[in-house]
Amino acid sequence: MTAREEASPVTLITGGGSGIGAAVTRRLVAAGGRVAVTGRGTARLDALAEEVDSPERLLTIPGDAANWPTVRDAVAATVQRFGRLDHAVANAGFASHDTVTEGDPEGWREMVLTNVLGPALLVRAAVAALRETAGRIVFVGSVAGTIHVPGNLYGATKWAVTGLAENTRRMVTGDGIGVTLIAPGRTETPFWDGLGELPDGRLLSADEVADSVVWALGQPAGVDVNTVTVRPVGQPN
Repeated sequence: MTAREEASPVTLITGGGSGIGAAVTRRLVAAGGRVAVTGRGTARLDALAEEVDSPERLLTIPGDAANWPTVRDAVAATVQRFGRLDHAVANAGFASHDTVTEGDPEGWREMVLTNVLGPALLVRAAVAALRETAGRIVFVGSVAGTIHVPGNLYGATKWAVTGLAENTRRMVTGDGIGVTLIAPGRTETPFWDGLGELPDGRLLSADEVADSVVWALGQPAGVDVNTVTVRPVGQPN
């Protein structure tokens, strides 16, 4: 690896095998960055690695974003492989698409752990390495984390992510670490799997949301952009 390649930023993305995480990965690698990606679906990770086809700049790590040893070891593996960590992107998450009055409680625990505990574990695991680089943390939240959706537990988890992003910012800003919450509106990703159809109206593409994540990661040193809300034109709430 050349000196220029060794100086390229290192990013760890959870839930990066598809959707927004995969789109961010493709953009960062194409720009010369080095990226580690975690995900529970090994087939998706393998497909992403084949598509990107840059084994010297991509590390895929199978595992659960809500499992502490997995997240801790993923950060350690990233630093061991690439020498440092500049960015951590808490992207892993999914929705049960039901309500607290009529939904299936058996499906809620995994969603709550992935969406809420997962980002907290990433912060805990990554903060020491990010202090060394004055790095950045990006939380991928949702507009559902700022607007109440009747009976929607997924939205409640994203309200938690909104709060966690600001709590984290206040904790680490003195260490020189930037924190950004990206809150997308309706986006065409595997998020909608299980519903059978996409909602009406225009949806953002994963690539369009990835633009905002990459933009936040690329802010000049000392600049901290804290909240970015991205909606498709036509989405009223």
